[in-house]
Amino acid sequence: MSACCMELTGKYALVLGASRGMGRAIARRLAGQGARLILPWHDWPESVQEMEEEFAGHLSLQADLRCPDSVQALARQIEEECGCLHVLINNIERGGMPVVHGSYDRPVNSEQWQLEMETTLRAKQLVFDHCLPLLRRAGQAAVVNISSIAALTGRSGPAGLLFSDGYAAANRGISSLTETWARLGAPTIRVNELMLGLFDHRHGPGTRGWGLLRPAEQEALLNHTLLRRTGSPEEAAEAVMFLLQAEFMTGSTLRLDGGFVLGSSQVPDMPAGAL
Repeated sequence: MSACCMELTGKYALVLGASRGMGRAIARRLAGQGARLILPWHDWPESVQEMEEEFAGHLSLQADLRCPDSVQALARQIEEECGCLHVLINNIERGGMPVVHGSYDRPVNSEQWQLEMETTLRAKQLVFDHCLPLLRRAGQAAVVNISSIAALTGRSGPAGLLFSDGYAAANRGISSLTETWARLGAPTIRVNELMLGLFDHRHGPGTRGWGLLRPAEQEALLNHTLLRRTGSPEEAAEAVMFLLQAEFMTGSTLRLDGGFVLGSSQVPDMPAGAL
């Protein structure tokens, strides 16, 4: 479907995580289509400064999206500044990589499981819940939940070095929310999920965890991916644009993983047969 199918010029788009690589690429793509961005931020001050410089003229708001009161205040600010909301890119997560953090039993990880749940799953729910009236007010709106193939792989195979148990469990919950929210928002709000594999700056090159892997472990991850490479944030942004344009799609999950989930199984040669 053509990218011009959904007119984004002047439409309000709330993009979570735009201070970092994946969210930044999505925000850049939306801004290029004329959307008016709302960009909440909480930490990473240097990245926030870069974000605000790049998206000068758009709305930047501080908010801890794990806190109900903070999300409620964010929704109130959006209502006052914009009146409604046409697009929600629910891109917020916090996942501990086993190669970085080790076991949950370590004292330094005493709050890690809860952090993964609160950020990766609960924060998405809070944002959608408080923004739902604004999405309904738009007349026609679209939500994209960003998730991970950790929901399918868990802490197993080559990805077991990158996906923690809590992060995997939280991502499994996102699919349930996507389907529930699609029912809740229909027919005027479409809700879909983009499930990502290994991407640059997100479980791939450009992350601390990838740098800690031995070359053989990196190679195993790439060999497990049918396309033998990691994805780019720009490719994820393009997939988000597709979901915004796919006007007959709701409650669905689009997996963008270069074939990682399929990579563990090979197609055997056809047997000669016994007949």
